Amino acid sequence: MFVHGKIQGLNDFFISLNQRTSKTVYFYRISGYASQIDEFIRKYYEAARRNGVIIEGKLPNPDEKNLAYYQEMMGMTFQMDRGFIEESLRKWLPRMNGTQRGNIADAMHNELEALQSAGKNENILKNAYIKFMCWLYYKFERIVNKLGENDIPKILYEGEVSSYELMLLSILAHAGCDIVLLQYEGDQKYLQLDQGSEKSNALVLSQMTAFPNTFNLRFIREKLQEASSRERLYGKALEIVGVTNTWTNEKGLEAIKISSGVRGDEKNHFYNCYYRINGVQDKLTYISELYHFNLALKNSERKVVIVEGEIMSPTVEEIAAIHRKNYMSKEQMLSDLAQNIQFTTGAQLRQLVMKSFIDVMLLEAEKPEMNLNKLMNKAVYVLCWLKRYEAQLFMNWRMPEVSCFIYMGTCKNDNEALFMKLLSRLPVDVLILNPSLNSRCCLEDCLLEEINYEYTLQVKQYPKEDNNVQMATVAHHAEAELDTLLYQDTGIYRNKQYMKANSITLKTMYEEIRILWPEELRCRQHFSTTLDLVNMPVIFSKVSGVRNKNVTQYWEEVKELIEEETYVVKEVPFIESAAFNPMKAYVNEFFKNGTLQKEKIKTHGHNPFDFLREEIQDYMLDKLSLLINQKLIKGTFENGTEYTIVATVLNLPKELLRMIQRFDFTKKNPKLIYIHTGEKLPSLEDAVLMTYLNLIGFDIVCFTPTGYQGIEKYFNKSLMEQHQIGEYMYDLQIPSLEKNSLNTLRAWSNKIFKRN
Repeated sequence: MFVHGKIQGLNDFFISLNQRTSKTVYFYRISGYASQIDEFIRKYYEAARRNGVIIEGKLPNPDEKNLAYYQEMMGMTFQMDRGFIEESLRKWLPRMNGTQRGNIADAMHNELEALQSAGKNENILKNAYIKFMCWLYYKFERIVNKLGENDIPKILYEGEVSSYELMLLSILAHAGCDIVLLQYEGDQKYLQLDQGSEKSNALVLSQMTAFPNTFNLRFIREKLQEASSRERLYGKALEIVGVTNTWTNEKGLEAIKISSGVRGDEKNHFYNCYYRINGVQDKLTYISELYHFNLALKNSERKVVIVEGEIMSPTVEEIAAIHRKNYMSKEQMLSDLAQNIQFTTGAQLRQLVMKSFIDVMLLEAEKPEMNLNKLMNKAVYVLCWLKRYEAQLFMNWRMPEVSCFIYMGTCKNDNEALFMKLLSRLPVDVLILNPSLNSRCCLEDCLLEEINYEYTLQVKQYPKEDNNVQMATVAHHAEAELDTLLYQDTGIYRNKQYMKANSITLKTMYEEIRILWPEELRCRQHFSTTLDLVNMPVIFSKVSGVRNKNVTQYWEEVKELIEEETYVVKEVPFIESAAFNPMKAYVNEFFKNGTLQKEKIKTHGHNPFDFLREEIQDYMLDKLSLLINQKLIKGTFENGTEYTIVATVLNLPKELLRMIQRFDFTKKNPKLIYIHTGEKLPSLEDAVLMTYLNLIGFDIVCFTPTGYQGIEKYFNKSLMEQHQIGEYMYDLQIPSLEKNSLNTLRAWSNKIFKRN
């Protein structure tokens, strides 16, 4: 018979018989968990599945059919004799050879003798014998003819073993089986059956803990099936392996500068870095460090890709180049999409990229909100970017070369994060530079190592030798810090501090217009700033009628509102619909598929805003897009009014453009006064102009002594505040509105102090 041996390590279970001490098998029970046990059970499970028996739960007792067949074949005779047992085995299990049969007969006889010595009567011995014979036939017949062979059969038992089950397992062990018992509830119940641990050995490892609640053979089986499915996706096993971050004590830029060839000497291993550096250690030297870091990489002839701000979305042509079909499962889809990876630098690298792509996408597929269509869209983006940067990163690649991908900025979305994850699993150093602590990167990855510094710095471009590199002095940084202290959340604002703004139309009393009109925006109610945006409270009102029919006083009140930055319209309509407008020739280029083509306008040879600061151009085009998309003007997206809107805004008078150029969103805003005294209606273009200027941030008052309908007839909703101040008067002549400062001041003070 075989003897129970003791292992030196878990891999001893997988050593063939001819490499073990003569006739040694292993019978162990595992009652605790450790990471190496997880790996061992998976491997042992596979071995038992191929050449052995896996028992999940109890061995079922022989049923009536089992016993009837046994009685038909063997009869119910029993003798407590080794020769009887061996002869019965010859008839019952004929595939066993003589040695196998003899070992089982010896081991079974020993177990029955132990029962007899414990005072069990012959009837109990007979029942035990028949139970052993039925179990051998119905559960273990597939391995009894392999007992004692060089490839030792494996038995894996999950649960709390019973006394008779333990006896049978002991019989099989002595006949030439390795056996492992998985006991999730501990060892106490087992020791009640085998107090001296004579039949099996307890596995003891350092740092063992209780089994996780989720751990069982079903879980192991699912993971193995998943791994098998992935193996079918990947093809043959990879020949190259990546080691990330753990190969050096250096961090960040210093680690990346280490030459690929001296990072490690393990065969078929590449060693890469994967860092996100938040903030800066020294504001004064940061730009210089990055500049010289890039020079060092180029001097070492490393392949380097630098992306600034964002990874530009794939073009229509790039997306069209990705071959794809209709799919029924994520595995089928990813396996097919991976065929788009056609690296010309070698089969090894192609296989690594395909495996890494599938791994990353399968991990993404586990997100609760993910479906097959979303996953495919993300996969297509990643493949487009991979094709875009393939040559720059992997041209003529050879082990153990490592290129470098530098992202100056933060991952803005899941697609960028997925691409970073993929690159980090390839022979690429991935460096994400986030010098501004106000920015957040959405990338989360177990392999990513973060380095955090306390200072923040705004850097939009990576300093390269082919750029106009700018490096700040100590004084500049000191001024910037003082600037931050003075102008952030203090109510004090520097000139042109903000580039974006929203207008908020105030609901006021008529008398409040004159009070608010000269005020800076920051002094008005409802003014606020959030991050890089200003909320501007502005006036957009129509004043109808003449108070007390006092025409002289009426025009004085109009005159009082005319300041240096006030544009006055005295003829209605201000813009004739039939008037020549050079921008009408280009509106079909500038507005396509329901979208304002902002970049097309900015780069066009007839861009009417070309002389303005770029940020002002962006602001004005954003407001034009908002005016269209919100359908503030009747007919938008119904009868082509959107093209009229585009042509009108792009043909603004130069004086208005200059006022917008000078406009500081926290200070006094530009004004427009529109005087409508006759019966001619304002044009659609007039309504477009004033609605647009309201969005820009102008204060606008329409004086209509007649009370007639004006530009509001073109609005889809109420945009202007209406004030009825007196009786309607007609055919008023507009006087000269040039200001006489002395008379105006006296008139204003008389009103305040009620003097005549």
